Amino acid sequence: MQALILAAGMGKRLGKYTKNSTKCMVDVNGKTLIERSLEALQAAGIGRVIIVIGFRGDHLKEFLEGRFPKLEIVYIDNPIYDKTNNIYSLWLAREAFASDDTLLLESDLIFEPSIIRELLKAKSPNLAVVSRFESWMDGTVTVLDEEDDIVSVVDKAHFRWGDIEDYYKTVNIYKFSKEFVRDHYLPFLEAYMSSRGRNEYYEQVLKVLAFLENADLKGFRVKGRRWYEIDDPHDLSVAETIFADDGRKLDKMQERYGGYWRFPALLDFCYLVNPYFPPKRMVKEIKSSFTDLMSQYPSGAKVQSVLAAKVFGTAEEQIVVGNGAAELIATLFDFIEGPVGLPVPSFNEYAARAGKERLRSFKSSRGNFTYSVQDLLDFARENRLGALVLVNPDNPTGHFLNESDVRTLVEGTGAMGIHLIVDESFVDFAEEGFKFSLMSETYLREHSNLAVVKSISKSYGVPGFRLGVLATGNEEMATKLRKVLPVWNVNSFGEFFLQIVDKYKSDYREACVRIAAERKRFSDLLSKTGMVAVYPSQANYILCRLTGPETSRALAERLMSVHRIFIKDLAGKAGFHEGQFIRLAVRSTEDNDKLLRALGDIISPNRM
Repeated sequence: MQALILAAGMGKRLGKYTKNSTKCMVDVNGKTLIERSLEALQAAGIGRVIIVIGFRGDHLKEFLEGRFPKLEIVYIDNPIYDKTNNIYSLWLAREAFASDDTLLLESDLIFEPSIIRELLKAKSPNLAVVSRFESWMDGTVTVLDEEDDIVSVVDKAHFRWGDIEDYYKTVNIYKFSKEFVRDHYLPFLEAYMSSRGRNEYYEQVLKVLAFLENADLKGFRVKGRRWYEIDDPHDLSVAETIFADDGRKLDKMQERYGGYWRFPALLDFCYLVNPYFPPKRMVKEIKSSFTDLMSQYPSGAKVQSVLAAKVFGTAEEQIVVGNGAAELIATLFDFIEGPVGLPVPSFNEYAARAGKERLRSFKSSRGNFTYSVQDLLDFARENRLGALVLVNPDNPTGHFLNESDVRTLVEGTGAMGIHLIVDESFVDFAEEGFKFSLMSETYLREHSNLAVVKSISKSYGVPGFRLGVLATGNEEMATKLRKVLPVWNVNSFGEFFLQIVDKYKSDYREACVRIAAERKRFSDLLSKTGMVAVYPSQANYILCRLTGPETSRALAERLMSVHRIFIKDLAGKAGFHEGQFIRLAVRSTEDNDKLLRALGDIISPNRM
């Protein structure tokens, strides 16, 4: 068995990364792609590798000189690499290709070496490595039957999004017998190139072979195996995250702040979202209007306020819609004077936007992150605050003040002339009989010192729409906020969501009830692990203190590297100076059970 690597391309889309070297010499976390491929081949027992070179071929040969003394490396030059595509590179290597059973690889891949080992062990002589199609993928896909035979190869021109459940993306690693290459592949390769020219892709030949009954070409599924194709700088960034060392993988993931659909195997217990809303029929309604929403401008701020007022029961003059609650929080503090009080630990956005000079942190002396209304009123009076922030339930502790207490706080701060900002982003997840809202036209008008913030992204399960609202009885402040925000700060998808969400109120209430029930089940099971102490929560997340010797960082790294589970490590966050703490989102029952099993594996393989 030999290997053939196509490495003639220029990699123009990688810009500065391929300015002075070929695409396969792009560095991923300290090692080039070509080194990774050759190491994987050598470790699997491959002794001979043919590399088709082109752009900066001499540079590649010089780089590899002496690095792999156990490998016989044969170079084939494509002198017109800038005028041809990989079909021509493969044709130039046709004699070597047909001389032995061959692994065919493209040079812009990064992959787990185990893929090569498992591919060699597979009984079928002719295999295309494939992976279940995901939304971030691009390029040629295949359709397999129940026997894993490739029944069709679909190029970009014939790709149908409605059929993606049947699609498997080609990883661009293949195993071919020399008989298959000689009798099937090369004859069709030459014929295809003669009719279509040199500027084509060799996958097109597979498309033809898929129609032959005697071709014996199968797909080799690599579910759960890591791989990535690197075509541009963003691909490189993703690959560096996927293939980071265990100690850096968590950091890399944290630095992304989202976009985790590119990591389909990842279970995100860090960022907070409602797993039970929106319902499927609402999603279908949004999809049915996709073209209109994409192609037309959204309404201005005034219309957004009208829609939000209808949803949350305020006057349109009292409510402002933002591109996420974060935008509103950032703008709000421009209109508030004096020190800003904030219980800690709490949501970082308020501390960051208030600024170090103005921030006054309230730290509970109770040892369990709880505080009373009187604690907060005393703190506000002693520090002569201009504003006090209450996140209720608090994030990340889950601490919750009931309705009577919060209304007392509104009255008390109002009497002292202090602005009170109440963040209700998680209040809908409280148990029945506890949930409440201060968003009321009458109540807001009676308490002009009150501003209520709500992140629709978190509570309604649509973080991609970037929606948040702020309601206040101080209409002058609301008007000022609206004026400084961009006129189109909310996109058409967010606007349409506000337009139709009222029709799904009963679905939303049911989703929140399900979260509360799952939170209780999840909390009880977490407590039984013996690994964490669980704090009471009325939100869609649970604060846990580790009770064993392991640090929160070590646990987060292990869950990420071994189980691909992303949790919130609270080490270094204000308010957590003693002990080791993590925050876990409440996801679906299935996902929560996966985390519980992962914790069980960490404690003892046979304990849970």
